[in-house]
Amino acid sequence: MDELDRNILGLLGADARMSIATLARRLKVARSTIQARLERLETSGVIVGYTIKLGEAAREGRLRASVLLTVEPRAQANILTRLKAIPEVERVFTTSGRFDLLLQIAAPTTTILDTVLDQIGAMTGVRSSESLIHLSTRIDRAV
Repeated sequence: MDELDRNILGLLGADARMSIATLARRLKVARSTIQARLERLETSGVIVGYTIKLGEAAREGRLRASVLLTVEPRAQANILTRLKAIPEVERVFTTSGRFDLLLQIAAPTTTILDTVLDQIGAMTGVRSSESLIHLSTRIDRAV
């Protein structure tokens, strides 16, 4: 990846709907150059898709929480399988440090969130959990 590729990714990161013509104009290169670069970035797996980023209005009415889990060493695969079956679990990250997994959860009500947290805490192999309820978003650079 060179500077042009990074500039293309930067512009698309800010607006994934930007047209090839607009990209070419802003980067002062030919449209065919942008098209070829995009095809290469997609083929090589640097770009794996184009998506939308939901604003606060779309996320309104959903409670979000981060859950930090400590799990027994050999239980992680089974726990991950069970977490996949819970629709409120949006993402699961492995971590270093005191906790083994970081879960991102979204639920429409406190009752459902509480039920999900209880369900996760009761899983065989979960040693401990700590829940952090999201109150407001101050900075959001997610693509």
